[in-house]
Amino acid sequence: MKKILITGGAGFIGSHVVRHFINKYPNYQIYNLDKLTYAGNLENLKDVENKQNYHFIKADIVDKDVIFSLFRKHQFDGVIHLAAESHVDRSISNPTEFIFTNIVGTVNLLNAAREIWKDSNDKLFYHVSTDEVYGSLGETGYFSEETAYDPRSPYSASKASSDHLVRAYFHTYKLPIKISNCSNNFGAYQFPEKLIPLVINNIKHNKPLPIYGEGKNVRDWLFVEDHVHAIDLIFHAGKVGETYNIGGKNEWTNIDLVKKICHITDRKLNKTKPSESLITYVKDRAGHDLRYAIDSSKLQQELNWHPSPDFDNLLEKTILWYLENESWLNNVTSGNYQKYYKNQYAKR
Repeated sequence: MKKILITGGAGFIGSHVVRHFINKYPNYQIYNLDKLTYAGNLENLKDVENKQNYHFIKADIVDKDVIFSLFRKHQFDGVIHLAAESHVDRSISNPTEFIFTNIVGTVNLLNAAREIWKDSNDKLFYHVSTDEVYGSLGETGYFSEETAYDPRSPYSASKASSDHLVRAYFHTYKLPIKISNCSNNFGAYQFPEKLIPLVINNIKHNKPLPIYGEGKNVRDWLFVEDHVHAIDLIFHAGKVGETYNIGGKNEWTNIDLVKKICHITDRKLNKTKPSESLITYVKDRAGHDLRYAIDSSKLQQELNWHPSPDFDNLLEKTILWYLENESWLNNVTSGNYQKYYKNQYAKR
């Protein structure tokens, strides 16, 4: 029976990965390690928390001693490493936190895996990363796995560093690794500091919809469940030592996406006054990359993965989830979700 450690499994993408692996692979024991920062929310996993193959561990990957003890105790067969500080604005105001979590934390996991797995040939360290490590594109072109790294923010620089370290451990120590770099995710359970849930929540409460600069920055949007499917494929069938780009082939300028969210949300809420009137242009983010776009042809050709084609339907499904899960949204915006761990796990 395989034991899989998923770091950051209470966050947005991580909770979807944990749920998927628990339900699809009942013969796997899934260990969800999360520090439970503001973006880690165990309410995201209420539907699987009592499954026999689910185990939650509250810990910080920056704590080397704890990480080594967990590897020794549980003898993990694989790691899916999702734990990271991930918000660009926060990295600009507090880069040190990103250095510790994204770089030092990753090294702690790598060192534990290298030490505990040194006599094994059937383990895997899968590192999940971002397209932001590649820098910024102009109006044409795409990021491929061969694109040179050119990070522009403390966040992307910290993720680029962790990517390089994972590859270095493969080449230097022969640690079996895989890496994926994905574009912007959207879907249920995303913390409302991110664009799509932020806009939905602000529309609900008639608050301003902040748009950086002129709103012309372009992002490639990937549905989170498509991302999870890709992670599953790469984990089980990808080549050791390889990198795979995961993109939605779905580019939108920020302003056009926000307007689309306004139209759909207004319709769902039967609003008579268009929410586009709430759009407010604010000073552009420092070092704001113009465009990201992913070439995921390697993943499509080697593992037969394809992103879902119907963005309008998936966006509407996402908006509806946030509107129908008002208590979840209220909890995360008020901070009450942080009481969930204490209530559910303190006496266990």
